[in-house]
Amino acid sequence: MSYQPQTEAATSRFLNVEEGGETLRIHFNDCGQGDETVVMLHGSGPGATGWANFSRNIDPLVEAGYPPEMAYFECFHEMKLIVDLMYEGGMSNMRYSISNTAEYGDYYAGPQVITDETKAAMKTVLARIQDGSFAHEFMEDSKNGQKWLKEQRMEHGNAQIEEVGANIRSMFSFVRR
Repeated sequence: MSYQPQTEAATSRFLNVEEGGETLRIHFNDCGQGDETVVMLHGSGPGATGWANFSRNIDPLVEAGYPPEMAYFECFHEMKLIVDLMYEGGMSNMRYSISNTAEYGDYYAGPQVITDETKAAMKTVLARIQDGSFAHEFMEDSKNGQKWLKEQRMEHGNAQIEEVGANIRSMFSFVRR
């Protein structure tokens, strides 16, 4: 199936869901079937308002069979939109501005992504920064020619998503080169 450009107006649909005597009206854009539906819900839902939407969501999507280009675009470019909304008016503005699906996903998945275990790991890292052990380790690596840093840079720089991202960004006229 080849890509067919579609307009917002032509694909706009509404669904009324009856629940407990109340009607919830859901707006969505029906652009067909396939990967896009899941990726858009994933990218705009669970994790959309947290760090998880950035690079850590890409691998699970690709490993589940979604095209890397779709995963990249949804995760990286969605993150810029989310950050711009937060910068403009805080978390409340961002939640007001995104879809109900994404807001629901934030409340639902956020506590599953940022768990007590995650918070404990963050506190451990903060303690290492505060007590100077992080700086000491960094300085030791620097004295060693930045061996560990360069290994990490190489490993992460050679990730598939870096190539995919470069290809996608090359198509954007608004991205500085």
